[in-house]
Amino acid sequence: MGPHPAVAAIRLAVRRVLHDVLTDLTDRPAGLHRTPSGGTPGTAAGSPPLVLVACSGGADSMALASALAFEAPKLGIRAGGITVDHGLQAGSDLRAAEVVTRMTALRLDPVESVAVRVGRGGGPEAAARDARYAALDEAADRLGATAVLLGHTRDDQAETVLLGLARGSGIRSLSGMPEVSGGPGVSGRSHRYRRPFLQIDRQTARKACMVQSLAVWDDPHNIDPAYTRSRLRHEGLPALEKALGKGVVEALARTAQLSRDDADALDAWAAEAEAGVRDEDGRLECAKLYALPPAVRRRVLRRAVVAAGSPAGSLFARHIEEVDRLITGWRGQGAINLPGRVEAQRQGGRLVIRQG
Repeated sequence: MGPHPAVAAIRLAVRRVLHDVLTDLTDRPAGLHRTPSGGTPGTAAGSPPLVLVACSGGADSMALASALAFEAPKLGIRAGGITVDHGLQAGSDLRAAEVVTRMTALRLDPVESVAVRVGRGGGPEAAARDARYAALDEAADRLGATAVLLGHTRDDQAETVLLGLARGSGIRSLSGMPEVSGGPGVSGRSHRYRRPFLQIDRQTARKACMVQSLAVWDDPHNIDPAYTRSRLRHEGLPALEKALGKGVVEALARTAQLSRDDADALDAWAAEAEAGVRDEDGRLECAKLYALPPAVRRRVLRRAVVAAGSPAGSLFARHIEEVDRLITGWRGQGAINLPGRVEAQRQGGRLVIRQG
């Protein structure tokens, strides 16, 4: 008799991702396989690759940790775990120690708890996320991990799409979370973070924990109405399902994938178009920018603003719209102030973007 369907589903999802990790390692150019002491993710010649799971102790990440512990040894992969103590609740250090014990019981090795200090930039949720990814980046670099698995589910994806829609940030925001990405930390490794569960619903992950008798922790922040995502999870999505019927979560997740495909194509177009709208000195020419389709032009402008020093996470659609008006609605207006002390100004038919 095989495993419970929920357990089989999470194991299959993790197995597929681990195969992808091994394929990427095989395709990686020689010279990028460095030892952990060198501070670069990879694997020394003859040493099994290390894959970490980021585990909070909740149902999603505990299900992921159990699947990784089961599948990794069969593929010759070392499996470890990291839990991040955000220090936002009383006794969070004890909770993190308990998660370490649970991961160790699954025979993950190495296993660590990393304490972080959460700042205030961008709101509490964004600040906690930035601190968490920075800690995961540091741990992965230090341990020489090839990849870090994250337990985001299809439900999380649906919530992310709705949040992007509410912000009005465009198609890239509607793309949700990618299956493979780098982190927002300093490393930006393009293939570091893997999300095996984006096609699996939250209930399946919880069921897998229950049938395996895995203890889970329900973070009180997840039901705290002070947090936007919590309100969306417990009020917004249920209201949508009541009004529109079941299947909203699946439809939103599907929208994320379709939007990502479109956004990737437009980003590639913008990258190719950028060279053609600069003069011999590398300055952006307003007339050539004006001739581009709006979706491509705004991407070119965003790339230029980020390259000038504006933090991508602080740059919103309204900022790019203001810069775009220097091209499409020129009335002699002054410079546009952007995040990161970046300034955009039209001068003599050229768009000058620089830090002020």
